[in-house]
Amino acid sequence: MSAAPHVPVLIDEVLDALAIAPGEIHVDGTFGAGGYSSAMANAGARVFAFDRDPDAIREGQGVAAAHGITLIPGEFSRMAQLLAERGVDRVSGVTLDIGVSSMQLDRPERGFSFQADGPLAMTMSQDGMSAADFLNSAPEEEIADVIYRYGEEPRSRRVARAIVEARPLERTGQLAAVVRRALGHKPHDKKDPATRTFQAIRIHVNRELEELERGLEAAEALLEEGGRLAIVTFHSLEDRIVKQFLRKRSGGEGAGSRHLPERAAGPQPTFGKPAKAVRPGEAELARNPRARSATLRSAIRTAAPVAASLAPSSSRSSRA
Repeated sequence: MSAAPHVPVLIDEVLDALAIAPGEIHVDGTFGAGGYSSAMANAGARVFAFDRDPDAIREGQGVAAAHGITLIPGEFSRMAQLLAERGVDRVSGVTLDIGVSSMQLDRPERGFSFQADGPLAMTMSQDGMSAADFLNSAPEEEIADVIYRYGEEPRSRRVARAIVEARPLERTGQLAAVVRRALGHKPHDKKDPATRTFQAIRIHVNRELEELERGLEAAEALLEEGGRLAIVTFHSLEDRIVKQFLRKRSGGEGAGSRHLPERAAGPQPTFGKPAKAVRPGEAELARNPRARSATLRSAIRTAAPVAASLAPSSSRSSRA
């Protein structure tokens, strides 16, 4: 890990949203380098932290021991089940910092970044389908769909065609070069054209958006009345999922047109009105340029039970 201290994005704003009281149980669903977990523990919380990355679990043992944090290997979408195994069925707060971590991006051997050559891996859990597996076996149309849907790349078909023609691909440097040739790249360009494609493939390989949806549902089921949910996202796809989830669960979808038959009353809101979205200020952006796309959304859990039709996906599906 880098010798530089890890400062999590929007940490002061996250702590404000969590309003931790000493002795409360809080969940950090994305431990990473332990920045959020450590801050929660310093504020007096009893912290249970999750990460599906074996490197984060192994290297986080010292931080966890120093702050009394219980570090649990596994996806945050399984938090309710994994906490129940440890005798915890209700918590006062859940925090999720969505997306790839700095420690993953900064290590070429993990294959997440196009800025340094490494194996074309991109797997957060370091098992299952790699980026190379997907790109070297999937049909051109599927690759194009993934790049368009998860990378919002308007020229996804051109990129997919170039990838298929260049197969097999085994290194991040190879993929980046293929994408740059397909889209055109000048050294002074403000944004590398490979950015969207790398993001899309990473999201697909790790099923990140599905994990986020299931994690929100798991947090909803686990939070006690008055419990706080805080989510930090880094691009529009993630933020849209969180925004729509909180709007729906807080009863903010609207009553529909007065010219149509009145809708039947739905489930009681499980969250109060979400707080206004928060984004980094100039001082934080100067300190950490990676924070430029971050958005924090938060809300407080009501006493309403989770409706059966809205139960966590883990109880409705056997998806891995």
